[in-house]
Amino acid sequence: MAISELAQAYPQHVAELVRRSTIALERGGFDHLVVPSGTVHYQVFDDRDYPYAVNPQFKAWAPLTRSPGSWLVFTPGSKPKLVYLQPFDYWHVVPQTPSGYWVEQFDIVIIRKPEEALQHLPADVARCAILGEAASALGDYLPDNPAAVVNYLEYHRAFKTDYEIAMMREATRVGVRAHRAAEAAFRSGASEFDIHMAYCIAARQDANELPYHNIVALNEHAAVLHYTELATTPPEEIRSFLIDAGGSFGGYASDITRTYAADRDSEFQALIEAVDVAQRQMCNEVRAGFDYRELHLGAHLKLAGVLKDFGLIDMSPEAALETGVSNAFFPHGIGHGIGLQVHDVAGFAESDAGGVIPRPDGQPFLRSTRTLEPGMVMTIEPGVYIIDMLLDEVRKGEHAGSLNWGRIAEFRPFGGVRIEDDVVCTDGDPINLTRDEFTAQGG
Repeated sequence: MAISELAQAYPQHVAELVRRSTIALERGGFDHLVVPSGTVHYQVFDDRDYPYAVNPQFKAWAPLTRSPGSWLVFTPGSKPKLVYLQPFDYWHVVPQTPSGYWVEQFDIVIIRKPEEALQHLPADVARCAILGEAASALGDYLPDNPAAVVNYLEYHRAFKTDYEIAMMREATRVGVRAHRAAEAAFRSGASEFDIHMAYCIAARQDANELPYHNIVALNEHAAVLHYTELATTPPEEIRSFLIDAGGSFGGYASDITRTYAADRDSEFQALIEAVDVAQRQMCNEVRAGFDYRELHLGAHLKLAGVLKDFGLIDMSPEAALETGVSNAFFPHGIGHGIGLQVHDVAGFAESDAGGVIPRPDGQPFLRSTRTLEPGMVMTIEPGVYIIDMLLDEVRKGEHAGSLNWGRIAEFRPFGGVRIEDDVVCTDGDPINLTRDEFTAQGG
């Protein structure tokens, strides 16, 4: 992505934030939006700090992810102000002076000490909506996160600007490049830890810069949905590999999962390909007006069809969904919103004033229940797993006879399959950021 393209799209992005924030402040009865970037936290009884995480409400405005102690101030009718902490510090690298395509959109004030921000914040703190964590408090400026303001901003954050889509394409480019390196490491017989290191090197990001902890799972470990142990030695026989890992760019995230078989002619490879076909169909359903809950329930039917085709169950897809049997093989949601946060906010929001859209009965782990609209970016991540603790519950129940336990045993050593893409909802056909980038990088 050329910097000129980001520079062209960024002013419209800020203008949209100005528009949204103006309405949000009116809703809450405030005059000013004040957003701290966040602070560094230290471990209890120690002088070691936790990895800094920027306030998402702050990085929505500017591509700053390593600027603790800074503040964003917006007053309707005025240019947004960035109060930027650039401390005198010979222990650490001092944040660089702001520069680049984005700085012209702000009045920028440089401060050297955190408390100097006070003279640049609005005088009447009572008229400020302050969004952030309590630890960011400075004097009387204590984050209060008024619901009317937060609800409005988070609801509309689901609709990405052109600038945000461009940033997410860059995050996807990072992730796909690293996924290719991880597959190569897997094919060479590397351990989970070494695959993870190959991923980080290719991404050029360390574990704290990546948007979430990498899931790097060989063999049965793929049946642990959030497996992050990273064994340092490879198993005696490597049969399968599941990797769920993303990339970061300017505060935006990608979230990508792929599954591989060591033997490309195996039945497990055929299962991967069957799930991949179903996943592509689900991605094509990311269309304006489609209820994400229905997409999730449809995923259960498609995956139950795969289970039946491979002889793992002896019941119709409809019966598998109705009885909950499909949940034992596919126990998580079909996906979630993504953007400034991997699990982006307001997935259940009924409107920009609040309220909750409930999950479907029997589906407690779905992370979004909204109707899809243009500008939304959703992950689509169906999976089929052999998770003994879930299947044991089915074995104890009335539907045990509808499962082929011999076939289940055959697939157990491979753990499971998950495939995940990030997909943009548009006025027409969806845009699959992940598939587009895999194609761009060679297939």
